[in-house]
Amino acid sequence: MDEYFATESIRFTGNRKLFLKTGILLFIALTSYALLVFFSLPVWADLLICVLFGLNLAAIGFNIMHDGAHGSYSPKRWVNELMAYSLNLMGGSSYLWKQKHNINHHTFTNIEGHDDDIDIQPWIRTNSSQKKRWYHRYQHIYWTVLYGMTYLTWVFNKDFSKYFTGKISNTRFKKMNPPEHLIFWTSKIIYLFLFLALPIIRLGLLKTLVGYLVASFVCGWAISIIFQMAHIVENSSFPLPNQTNQKMESDWTEHQLASTANFSTNSKIVCWFSGGLNFQIEHHLFPRISHVHYPQISKLVKEICRQYNVDYREYPTFLSALRSHVAYLKVIGVQN
Repeated sequence: MDEYFATESIRFTGNRKLFLKTGILLFIALTSYALLVFFSLPVWADLLICVLFGLNLAAIGFNIMHDGAHGSYSPKRWVNELMAYSLNLMGGSSYLWKQKHNINHHTFTNIEGHDDDIDIQPWIRTNSSQKKRWYHRYQHIYWTVLYGMTYLTWVFNKDFSKYFTGKISNTRFKKMNPPEHLIFWTSKIIYLFLFLALPIIRLGLLKTLVGYLVASFVCGWAISIIFQMAHIVENSSFPLPNQTNQKMESDWTEHQLASTANFSTNSKIVCWFSGGLNFQIEHHLFPRISHVHYPQISKLVKEICRQYNVDYREYPTFLSALRSHVAYLKVIGVQN
């Protein structure tokens, strides 16, 4: 991989394509917000803009925040930190997200009790190690509504749960220092003011709540489905550590390939919107490399997997991955 970047004389981090995308996404976010809060438009126009705003928030998370939090947006650390803090403006916490995603998810991918991304209990059962409840047999139906609520539960519940317990799943994370505590509470207050208080003052309670719920639902649905199709599909591996020594049987690389899948890698639209997270295998193998390089890197990874006869799981389209995700939810919902 190092040879590829040296030969092409390019950096691991983002390039002009990413910087241009950042400008476009931020422009759409600011314009949408201004139109919704400060202008009087027909109801149908407001609803369409709310949908666009929700999708755009998800895209900012996929592209700007995600690369920044992984340190792959820019070679400059302060730029990466600034991009990561875009999550705080969207109601989340970049500090908690780094602990949850960079450490827990990437180190313990699909391992029950450690990977918080597969812990959607009690409503969604993602693997056989989780308790089965009677309503899980219907999860392949009600996920369509439940996923849309994940953004709200993230902002108003899960962040605070992690903050006060100091735990992500069953593992404790590094304690926040005083500045991070201040950032956490300040950003939550700013978010509430920008997304709820100011719109209520300008538009009234009912219109604000409807618009907020529409945008939040769209954002939550988009975030959930992109991440779920990368790890919770048919034939995904959910290994458990050895009971004697608490170590995994396979090495880290084999584990990542067994628990991760790509989808719709030929679609430039999906790749642009999802921040290259449809190249989830490449992202898990090389999390410090910007997503703008994944399409080229995937060719090298595929070739190496072919040489060593290692399974490289990839769904050709978005819909084929979605079908596999729903099929898996149906099976695991009734499986003992």
